[in-house]
Amino acid sequence: MKKSLLLLLLLPLVTMAAFGQESRQDISVSGSGLFPPAIVGRGAHLHSNPGEGVLISYRYLLTPRSGLELNYQYAQQHLHFYNQTNNVMIHSRFQEISGAYVRSFILGNWNPFVEGGIGGYIYSPIDDEGTQLHFLSRNTNVGALYGAGFAYEISPSFDIRAEYRAFIIKTPTFGVNDFSTGRYFNVSDPVIGIAYHF
Repeated sequence: MKKSLLLLLLLPLVTMAAFGQESRQDISVSGSGLFPPAIVGRGAHLHSNPGEGVLISYRYLLTPRSGLELNYQYAQQHLHFYNQTNNVMIHSRFQEISGAYVRSFILGNWNPFVEGGIGGYIYSPIDDEGTQLHFLSRNTNVGALYGAGFAYEISPSFDIRAEYRAFIIKTPTFGVNDFSTGRYFNVSDPVIGIAYHF
């Protein structure tokens, strides 16, 4: 009886130790680039310069081939709005908070993957010499995220990760009706970085 009770108490510890041997989680840090297309709608034109930033991702594997991912991205870029009455540059801070489902395919040291999810995307004007109009407001949008890429395992704990990501969101207006295109745009967001498995 005592041996059975001891075995029953040790079973959860053995199970936790077995899970501890697997790398079910990783965190990655990547450099990112934002490449929005030019958009025209309702008489307003939006042209954005490419932006650059950093993406931090946390991934938890539910199985060896599928997992959940949380992302935070910070970037800056210049947006150019123009119509018949305005011609304005805005220096903008871009932030992404998103979640996605990730499906991986294991091919030796190469691990291609695809992902899809949703996120919140925030455009905030930066009040500096790059912004030609003041008293602008922040834009918060909900959008769709999708992507595909690969991870190359350089050791059991580290891999190099490259991905083409993109998100579909409504164009920002910064609280100015004349800047509204009334359209959505597909922002390309390629990233490359390194991931640590634990």
